[in-house]
Amino acid sequence: MPERSIPALRAAIAAHAPQLLADFEANWRDKIADTYDIGAAPAFLARWWAEYALARDPGLDDHVRDLETRAAESADPDKAKALLEEAAQIHHRVSRLGPGE
Repeated sequence: MPERSIPALRAAIAAHAPQLLADFEANWRDKIADTYDIGAAPAFLARWWAEYALARDPGLDDHVRDLETRAAESADPDKAKALLEEAAQIHHRVSRLGPGE
């Protein structure tokens, strides 16, 4: 993981997960650049930190997306909840990664 800053994260996304770059840039403009709301920067960084952490591990990213898709398609609320809880645990784990990990 890069240094925990928006410029470092943007550079890492551009270099290692370019498929995320257009969404990252659009979200940056929508949440911060166009609104001048720098108070939104911590939430922006947290969201994209986790997105990048997943994207650098395609197998884990696919697994999380599969869990979320299966939950959305499930007719069983308990099964859907369990699938979403597993996905949330993974999101939480990767969001806690530090620079260099």
